[in-house]
Amino acid sequence: MLTATTATRSLFGRLLCLLAMSALWGFSGCATTPYRFGAAQWYRTSPELEATTASQPIERGQPNKVLDTFGWIWGIPNKIILWDRRIDDHHIGAQTEAAVVDYLAKNELSSVKVRLNQYHPGDDWRRLAANDSVGAGWRYTLGALSVLGETILPGRLFGGDHFNPFTNTIHIYSDVPAVAVHEAGHSKDFAQREWKGTYAAVYLLPGVPLYHEAKATNDALGYLLTESDEQTQKDAYEILYPAYGTYVGGALGGVFAGYGTYFASVLGGHAFGRLKSEQISNGTLPESQQVQLRPSSDIKTTVSTIEVDGQTIERIGVDFP
Repeated sequence: MLTATTATRSLFGRLLCLLAMSALWGFSGCATTPYRFGAAQWYRTSPELEATTASQPIERGQPNKVLDTFGWIWGIPNKIILWDRRIDDHHIGAQTEAAVVDYLAKNELSSVKVRLNQYHPGDDWRRLAANDSVGAGWRYTLGALSVLGETILPGRLFGGDHFNPFTNTIHIYSDVPAVAVHEAGHSKDFAQREWKGTYAAVYLLPGVPLYHEAKATNDALGYLLTESDEQTQKDAYEILYPAYGTYVGGALGGVFAGYGTYFASVLGGHAFGRLKSEQISNGTLPESQQVQLRPSSDIKTTVSTIEVDGQTIERIGVDFP
């Protein structure tokens, strides 16, 4: 027999679940369509970063069985939450690499560095100092802390795909094209901001990440609906929706104690993501009806290997439009 207290808690839990689900419903269907490609003249970038990045924006870490195995194991919780073994895989394949290369080239983001499963803190500190598109006050406080965190807790071990606006660098550890494009979406969002440091700082405030993450996710979905194959589009909805659900759950968890809202948000993201995926399969996705395909263009890349800071680095050059 339920007591009054138990019944109240049960009702409260259901209300929290409904709240989390409602937040995800509000997000769903927000892919940016028709997709608007970025242009260099829109961006506020650092000339110094532009000069050092444009020709070779992609760097790949050398395989290391011990490090990569540890990273794969450490990433198991994230694999379970997003229900995809490619999360924090630490082996970045050609399709994921091509997805982020194409996104940067087609959106003319020529000062963004991409590290594919790479640990290169020396270059990150140099990029922090050179990135004068972010105010020095923010760079040498929050920016320095962010790079220090990447230095002492390397993603090469602990995973965690992310974009660092203070170094204008994307760090990729998951072999999922949609995840790479999502992080590139953050770089496009920041490139258009005048007060980049302030925009990065407010991300630390409760609830604010929902806006930043929605911007990047919507842009990624719109881009992939325009530029990718059906399977990649389905993967995008099935991964990016529950990923956004983690932010919804985190925001609601700051207001309502307990893990119920977090798990409800993630599960809601999985449910809505698979609903969208099914709509792609049967041709009923509303967003896809607004997509205007862009004529494909060959993006030329070159690969070179050099020694920098005592390590062998594979660099991928991109010919920007």
